[in-house]
Amino acid sequence: MSIPVELENLADVMSRYRFAYLMTVSDQGSPHAVQVAASLQGNVLMVENTGKRTRHNALARPVVSLVWPPQSETDYSLIADGEAAVVDASLHITLTRAVLHRPRASSSPDKQPGSCGTDCVEISLA
Repeated sequence: MSIPVELENLADVMSRYRFAYLMTVSDQGSPHAVQVAASLQGNVLMVENTGKRTRHNALARPVVSLVWPPQSETDYSLIADGEAAVVDASLHITLTRAVLHRPRASSSPDKQPGSCGTDCVEISLA
């Protein structure tokens, strides 16, 4: 199932969530997750007051992801990928992809062989 959500509607979609997890990659290649409040300004996600480790990781490896967890098991998670620029203590993230994601019910009869087994909604960033 694919229901496009235009970039101008992304702020509205984000407002349905309480917080996000910002994911960066450490020098050792392990994930580093921190809880953040992100805001959308134009087509850039702003994350204020980031920690030293998060900024270090983003400077070295600017490809980051954010995950807004669902309110319940039947709701969607919002997942956004982008490229981060460090500006003082903040990250300015230019989005490359956003999707609403949840596992498909195991009893769903329309699951195709070889499908990923999820119920995703791509968000158009164009």
